[in-house]
Amino acid sequence: MHAATTLSGELPQEERAAVDADEAYRALLARLSHQSVVKHYDAYADVPWDDPAYAVDPDDVRFVLSEDDPLGATTWYRAQPEHVRARIGLHMLATFARIGWQFESVLKRGLLEFARRLPDGAPEFRYCYHEVIEEAQHSLIFHEFVRRTGLTVRPPAILGVGERFVIGFARRFPELFFFFVLAGEDPIDYVQRRMLQQGRTLHPLVERISRIHITEEARHMAFARHFLRRTVPRLRGPNRFLLSLRTAVVMKIASMMMTRPSAHVVRTYNIPRQVLTDAYGPGSMAEERVKRALFKPRELAWELGVLTPGWAWLWKRLRIYAPQGSPV
Repeated sequence: MHAATTLSGELPQEERAAVDADEAYRALLARLSHQSVVKHYDAYADVPWDDPAYAVDPDDVRFVLSEDDPLGATTWYRAQPEHVRARIGLHMLATFARIGWQFESVLKRGLLEFARRLPDGAPEFRYCYHEVIEEAQHSLIFHEFVRRTGLTVRPPAILGVGERFVIGFARRFPELFFFFVLAGEDPIDYVQRRMLQQGRTLHPLVERISRIHITEEARHMAFARHFLRRTVPRLRGPNRFLLSLRTAVVMKIASMMMTRPSAHVVRTYNIPRQVLTDAYGPGSMAEERVKRALFKPRELAWELGVLTPGWAWLWKRLRIYAPQGSPV
């Protein structure tokens, strides 16, 4: 009998733990795949686009930003006529939807690249395709919402510049790719959940889209987190260094895109630079909100050693740092 085995012939404890972890991971992916079969949404069957109650009017006061929104709290915004405030709020929502649709385009292509390189029988393959299908439905929803606003929407240029690099990461460096997934999805999830919990009267189309997105993205983020917990501890040397360096930058860029008005919105409504500084600059309400929105991926970075005391300087420099266990 091998010295490492027990008298009963069972695996040694450390190998048994690895087997148990592998079985738990496979069971999780099977459960997520099953949920995608029994609880999923269609962009056109499950959103009543043509219901008159769901029509989009740019002057609808339900699009006015609340006073606990960074821009909505500014004296400049509150001084605008109500129809202008509504239009700014809708234009920001449409821009975030446009960013979401482009982000999910990158995500879908990355997932397909990731799945293409998997070995036969890999437990991730089926779930990746379920996620691609769901993200395609989300893109249709976001596209239709933007179309019905009738507004001209231009996403940040950096999205187009960086998308091919991100797709390549899915093939060559999936750990960084899935941190990118969380950097984009967690802030959106935070904003949508917070909006639904505020008790404000929301436009029914915004509420319906948010609830669909939250339900399905919960599965997508669960997969990303468990994949990272499984693979990041195995990284060594340059890849470990690059993951720590690039994750912080990705977190900053993604969170900014989903929490502040685009340059196009700023130009369209002549939002003064000082108003933007007050609303989104150092020490602002928006900075605290970004830190809260990044709480879950930042905690995962702490847990996996991607964020360490030695890397804290970079997260502080980017103004997204918080001690482990603290939302801000």
